[in-house]
Amino acid sequence: MTDMVQRDEHVHLEFRIPSRGVMGLRTRILNATRGEGTLFHHFAAYGPYQGDIGGRQSGSMIAMATEKSVAYALDALQQRGRLFVGPGEMCYEGMIVGEHAKSGDLVVNVAKAKQLTNMRASSADKGIVLSPPVTFTLEEALEYIEDDELVEVTPESIRLRKRLLNAKDRKRDDRA
Repeated sequence: MTDMVQRDEHVHLEFRIPSRGVMGLRTRILNATRGEGTLFHHFAAYGPYQGDIGGRQSGSMIAMATEKSVAYALDALQQRGRLFVGPGEMCYEGMIVGEHAKSGDLVVNVAKAKQLTNMRASSADKGIVLSPPVTFTLEEALEYIEDDELVEVTPESIRLRKRLLNAKDRKRDDRA
């Protein structure tokens, strides 16, 4: 940080960061300031390499099969992190369906249906309330992905997926 000035309830901050550090910064600033922050950047000078820039700390929730997502399964998964899909959306094996709150990837079943029995339970037919799924613009998706992930762009949607779709292939690649 090179400068910090307080003006009424606003704070003006100036930083010197490498150009590669700007990728993903806009989203973080908007989230931290709840949409109130503004960002301006310009090229100052060439400089020596300053080291790695950290990526995201959280893992991904990855679909385990090619099926439509079900509200019952998504209700259980939203406790583990943010979801990128809503109920009734077609998901495929290797597709990233959410952000895991902890580090490391989690393979999940988004099509797990509620078991139907003839017994009544006290919690039967409770209303499922899902938070709206996170939707990415192309820029936000490119900022979000890690080295082993890809952005898939179609005319209908922007989806995230693992580079290797099969879970066994991903494990084999991690060991190699």
